Amino acid sequence: MIHPTAVIDPSASIGTGVSIGAYSIIGAEVEIGDGTEIGPHVVISGPTRIGRDNRIFQFASIGAEPQDIKFAGERTELIIGDRNLIRESVTINRGTGFGGGVTRIGNDNWFLAYVHIAHDCQVGNHTIFSSYSGLAGHVQVDDWAIFSSYAGAHQFSKIGTHAFIGMSCLAHADVAPYMILSKDTEQHGRIRGINATGLKRHGFSAERIATIKRAHRILFRSGLSLQDAREQLLTLREDSQDIRELLSFIDASERSLVR
Repeated sequence: MIHPTAVIDPSASIGTGVSIGAYSIIGAEVEIGDGTEIGPHVVISGPTRIGRDNRIFQFASIGAEPQDIKFAGERTELIIGDRNLIRESVTINRGTGFGGGVTRIGNDNWFLAYVHIAHDCQVGNHTIFSSYSGLAGHVQVDDWAIFSSYAGAHQFSKIGTHAFIGMSCLAHADVAPYMILSKDTEQHGRIRGINATGLKRHGFSAERIATIKRAHRILFRSGLSLQDAREQLLTLREDSQDIRELLSFIDASERSLVR
């Protein structure tokens, strides 16, 4: 299951049932979990840990040095979980010493062709990155978020759970959970509504969606300051885990919300 033209460093750890295609290169300090499939012409550099049952397609570059001029060769890592789909020409870089040292990818994510995940990013589970989308450094993406084609996120931004970033749209600050960000002026986006279609697909009840819509009106359509909108949301939190999630995201925001 390992092609004879593949080059594998003696220090690499290859799990059971791993397949490695022609001319792929597996570098030093790379760990590949059981059942992972690596296509031809893939380069994986270490230190990198990859979990079980991932599929990595041709020409992907995984675990290369961060593209940051402050990087000085310090030891950093890339950690990838299980069952991720990494398509053609995807690039995922290791972390930097000043940014926490680890780029981390969770489980069950889809990275379509030409996606770029920069240094020190933290990506959760069940996310989708459409072709040509990408993250600058230090971006946090929570579970179930979706990036459309050519979409991106500014460094240090946070993207909330179930958020949807529209085509060719730049998230220049933090995007609240459950919201849709779409292109406004130039590439910058604004909140256009809630990701109702995605929420329905993931089993949210009509009651939960109605509560999230109410929160959207308070945050983005009422004209209230963020602090005043937050105070109104506090009155809804006791009966809604989704509102508590939204409030936690607001309180943890360091770049302010896209509004």
